[in-house]
Amino acid sequence: MVEPMPPTVTICIPTFRRPKSLKRLLDATAALRTDARLSVLVADNDAQSHAGFDLVTGMAADYRWPLTAVIAPERGIAQVRNTLIAHALPQGSRFIAMIDDDEWPSPQWIAAFLSAARATGADVLQGSILFGQAGAADGHRDIRRPSGPIGMLQGAGNLLVSREVLEEMGAPWFDPQFALSGGEDQDFFVRLMQAGKCFAWSDEAVAHGEVPGTRATLQWLLKRAYSVGNSDMRVLIKHQPGAGTFARELAKILATLLLSPLAAVILAGSPNRRAVPLQKLCRAAGKLTAMCGARYNEYAVVHGE
Repeated sequence: MVEPMPPTVTICIPTFRRPKSLKRLLDATAALRTDARLSVLVADNDAQSHAGFDLVTGMAADYRWPLTAVIAPERGIAQVRNTLIAHALPQGSRFIAMIDDDEWPSPQWIAAFLSAARATGADVLQGSILFGQAGAADGHRDIRRPSGPIGMLQGAGNLLVSREVLEEMGAPWFDPQFALSGGEDQDFFVRLMQAGKCFAWSDEAVAHGEVPGTRATLQWLLKRAYSVGNSDMRVLIKHQPGAGTFARELAKILATLLLSPLAAVILAGSPNRRAVPLQKLCRAAGKLTAMCGARYNEYAVVHGE
């Protein structure tokens, strides 16, 4: 009896001026416990100093898996993700895994993803991201859901995507208009949903996330909420334009603007919850400015090393 061939996975990593974090991620990826045939592809979005590219070049000869790096010369998170997919698809792997350079996987990361893919038959799967106690103290909640089919995903930092999905979709997979603002992942998911693709969550496919000092502040949390609201609304307007969408969303925004200040007063004495109504208020403000045509470029600033 012929043994089935192990699945093939290309792990795609976008990076920009975080060589220390990238090294931690590559070390964790080398320690993965899996029978799958892996390769690792890094795209450095810093064409000038290219510290990530240089790091990968120096590690490649002795690395556990085939390891390569490319330069994504055009600045932007959508552009670097597109560069990764454009270089990964010709490698022929059955799956493309995506993980950001400020994260690092648990040893069972890929094995858990592949197990969930077999169990659910989903086209795209997302894994949980844990920030630990330090992150929780700073208001960064773990991103996790129960394992199984799910209606929508959130964020491209911990994904497993079948190559067929990407081949059918065609370039550009991530919309360049969200280059520095974020929201390219939400737009990606909406387009896949509209194409009838199936999503699933794997709570066992764990990645860990870093909370650098520049993000461990209430100010950053509120800016992040504003940014997410702004990009989410831009995605919604792109896919559901018209007066009806504006009217529905404006009603929700006004309700949040009215209720959040009261909730902030009520929760002021709760250290773990007092930021929540302020975040909702900032997210609503971000949505409102997007409806007025404004764009917030969150990724113009780099956090971490």
